[in-house]
Amino acid sequence: MSQIRVLITGGSRGIGRAIALRFAREGAKVVIAARNSDQLDRVVEEINAAGGEGHAAQMTLQDHGSVEAAVWRATEFTGGPLDVIVNNAGIFGQAGLTDVVLEDWDRMLAVNLTGPFWVMTEAIHALEEGDKKHVFNISSVAGKQGFPHSTAYCASKYGLRGFSDALREELIDKGIRVSTIYPGPTDTTIFDDVPGDWDRSTMNSPEDVAEVVWQTYCAPDGTDVADVDVPPPQ
Repeated sequence: MSQIRVLITGGSRGIGRAIALRFAREGAKVVIAARNSDQLDRVVEEINAAGGEGHAAQMTLQDHGSVEAAVWRATEFTGGPLDVIVNNAGIFGQAGLTDVVLEDWDRMLAVNLTGPFWVMTEAIHALEEGDKKHVFNISSVAGKQGFPHSTAYCASKYGLRGFSDALREELIDKGIRVSTIYPGPTDTTIFDDVPGDWDRSTMNSPEDVAEVVWQTYCAPDGTDVADVDVPPPQ
């Protein structure tokens, strides 16, 4: 396999970082996008140490211009084409229906759903020029099942599932695979501020999700890779 060229949003920590390092171990060129430049720079160093070539591209998903600029920097680094796009960046929050304020609702949809739309509209031509072309949209078990106090989050993740399904149909003739990944609870910093008695020792690790993404990317032609669950930890 030739050197894989990858763009990962939310790549500075958690699941995005783990996916970046998994591809790095295969010698990939990996562009990580996120808001925090210091965190990005640290992960770039980790990518390089793992055997890949890393590059940081600051991106704010709520700002179309920022997404456009970050994708341009990514393709400049890769030489033009992209083989893999991982729409991983996302936010989480809990609130009862009557406690959800419009600002929070709009932000949840902007980051979790509109953000991947902006990324794809800006990066699609670079992806079309790639070799083994694959889009990964990181959803959640909340993209398949509703949970109380999570109307905004579930709406955004169900929406991402629909976006993936339609995108798959649109891109199939271009030889582009589209996979929706459904992690369950995963031990990331997202749970640092979530109230409740969470037993994080029973959660998946970010590396579990990263391995599912890598194995899905390597799946042979003809394999159903549309909807992929992350199995619970053993």
